[in-house]
Amino acid sequence: MEKLTRKYGLLTAICMVVGTVIGSGVFFKAQNVLVATGGNMPLGIAAWAITGLIMIICSAQFAVMSTKYERVSGVVDYAEATCGKKYAYYLAWFMVNIYYPAMTSVLAWVSARYFGVILGWDITGPRTMVLAGFFLVFSYAINALSPKIAGKFQIGATVIKLIPIALMAVVGSVVGLTNGVLTQNFTTVVTEAVGGTMGSGLFAAIIASVFAYEGWIVATSINAELKNPKKNLPIALVLGSFIVTLAYILYYIGVAGGATNEVLMTEGATVAFGNIFGGIGGTFLSICIVISCLGTLNGLMLATTRGMYAIADRDEGPKPEMFSQVDKSTNMTTNSAVWGLFVCAAWLLYFYGANLSPDGGWFGFFNFDSSELPIVTIYAIYIPMFIMWMKKEKELGVVKRFVLPILSIVACAFMVFAAVYAHGITPYNTAKANGEFSFPVLFYLIVFAVIMLAGFFCSSGFRAKFSKKKD
Repeated sequence: MEKLTRKYGLLTAICMVVGTVIGSGVFFKAQNVLVATGGNMPLGIAAWAITGLIMIICSAQFAVMSTKYERVSGVVDYAEATCGKKYAYYLAWFMVNIYYPAMTSVLAWVSARYFGVILGWDITGPRTMVLAGFFLVFSYAINALSPKIAGKFQIGATVIKLIPIALMAVVGSVVGLTNGVLTQNFTTVVTEAVGGTMGSGLFAAIIASVFAYEGWIVATSINAELKNPKKNLPIALVLGSFIVTLAYILYYIGVAGGATNEVLMTEGATVAFGNIFGGIGGTFLSICIVISCLGTLNGLMLATTRGMYAIADRDEGPKPEMFSQVDKSTNMTTNSAVWGLFVCAAWLLYFYGANLSPDGGWFGFFNFDSSELPIVTIYAIYIPMFIMWMKKEKELGVVKRFVLPILSIVACAFMVFAAVYAHGITPYNTAKANGEFSFPVLFYLIVFAVIMLAGFFCSSGFRAKFSKKKD
């Protein structure tokens, strides 16, 4: 049977981390962070720094794991080695059908949104949504037809996406200090933080920023295609995480020099580009942002298209003989890629209906933010892996065996608590419900349970029992 070849180097792996994480989130979630903190700029910076630290800690732990375990899908391999085959299967099923496609679908819309802004389109209008669908298919086509082109596009997009980040970080800070706007924003608070306290506002800001930081784990999905993975993958994870965290904090400070907190909270961070760089400069940087978003979309789609292959390679899931096939001419997991596109399209439809539709949500109490809650779920899934790592890896030193995984467990537990605290009992649609409360986390978990139950019916164990009964 055809197998995946090692075609990616260290640079591609670093660009997978930086390029997949830095994308749309830092641009459109900066506004969410500011709103959550009530315009408290230092509190917002604290949120970016805390989430970045959590990413660095967890990526460092996975970097150590990558030196020990290697197969075809990074984090799934680590789950299998620490918690067993069944746990690895359900983790892979979650990532294939919830985690990756939920994020990928949001990225398709965000890419279309920023492109639509340049053309003056309604960001939730039909033209924008059609373009979102096109970007989804376009990203799928690149990855399915030519993985090497997808890898080169990832490198190019990573370089381009750092342009608006670097320019805003430097020029925005200088302009803001010169005109006094930066000082004003750091010393004044616009309104009350979400929840009425600084603590609740900080939790809400952290959860808002988590989408901007997520995606680093995608780099582990090319484990089987990475040259010298036990050396290159740890370097890519740790170095990439540091680059992202530093870039985000500096960008957030730079944005504060381009407009007052009141304006940024109502119009978004992109207004700062126009104020600082003018109409033409703002348009150019907006184009860079679109390419940045497409680069992130490409990285997520790269992982999504390989998801069912990682399951089928373990003789798990539906039709493993079909999803484990690798195309001889493209060296691509074609059938797995088709499934990934289908699930992404389904999540794009959900994201529009639950979060963007003009009639206030199609799913009632089942409306939840699919750009945040699936991300937090995976942090909870990491915890048993870190516990079993401490139990099994007896030959390691104290730092690698206990200190780092304990810090990772604390970081993951904090993320789960912050998510429940921030998303807990909140109006599912404040404008429409007018005081009717729902529990988004609970209803998300119901959807999660249904999808995972479907995974049980597709597992090898269930298939074996069913075939025996049939015989």
